[in-house]
Amino acid sequence: MAGTVRRCYEDRPRAQDRHDAAIKTEIEKSKAFLDSLKKGKVKDPECVVKPQIRMQKKGVADYKGVFPTLEAARASNKVICLIPSRDGQTYEMRRSELSEFIAPKHKITEFSEVRAGFRLALPRIPQELLRSIIGFFRSQMEAGAEFEALVRIYWDRKEQKFIPFVPKQCVTKDSVTVRLTDEDLPDEQRYLYYADFHSHNSMKAVFSAIDDQDERGTRLYLVIGRLERFFPEISARISCGGSFVPIEPGLVLEGLDSGFPAEWSGKVVHQLPELPEPPSAHFAGVRSFLGGLLGGAE
Repeated sequence: MAGTVRRCYEDRPRAQDRHDAAIKTEIEKSKAFLDSLKKGKVKDPECVVKPQIRMQKKGVADYKGVFPTLEAARASNKVICLIPSRDGQTYEMRRSELSEFIAPKHKITEFSEVRAGFRLALPRIPQELLRSIIGFFRSQMEAGAEFEALVRIYWDRKEQKFIPFVPKQCVTKDSVTVRLTDEDLPDEQRYLYYADFHSHNSMKAVFSAIDDQDERGTRLYLVIGRLERFFPEISARISCGGSFVPIEPGLVLEGLDSGFPAEWSGKVVHQLPELPEPPSAHFAGVRSFLGGLLGGAE
């Protein structure tokens, strides 16, 4: 016969109540308390324990721990353990007399907030170099045929400037195959491999699945498309160990703007839109009268 299962709990003090009672008993039996009774004027004093709650500073509490592996967490004495997993999730393990419990953990307040991104450590790639790259890419679209091309960008540690490098490559309309030997590569002690530019000729500047397979090194990648237009399209991203994050091209490229004569600004007068005039007192009175009529009709 189906029915409702009810759990009955006996009345018993909470753990905090038992803790407070133990402290009260310890105080009442202490020598300092008994001596104060002898000196005091109150014949029947009452010992009152008032617990205080103090906020803990930010961070991981003493009973919690963050561990690199499940084995390290189990070897610790922490009741609550946070453990990263190869599936990209963080798991929380809790241990008690009952058993060991593990479940995915979300909104982990113990961890600081981290966002994907890119912090520039070198100057932005100059306009002059970008224009040379665009001109080279457009040269691969002449005589009615379109081909992709690739340019590497290196940072010259000695001269403190960017150096373009065009490797030997076999290209089609939608692919680039680079052929390199050790003799072709710049001296890695002096030159830092910083970025790859490749073209998409008249196609959109969108990274393809083939690009995803090829661009696994941790560096910058830029694709330039719609090269038949006066202003081509440019897309940029970083690869962090094969994980891609799109970035604004202006973060790593100098913009088209430049300095101009100061007197130009003096020729421009900024005219802001006029604000609507406030309603007149007469109009406000008419609106109030109509509102009263409509309200009375309801």
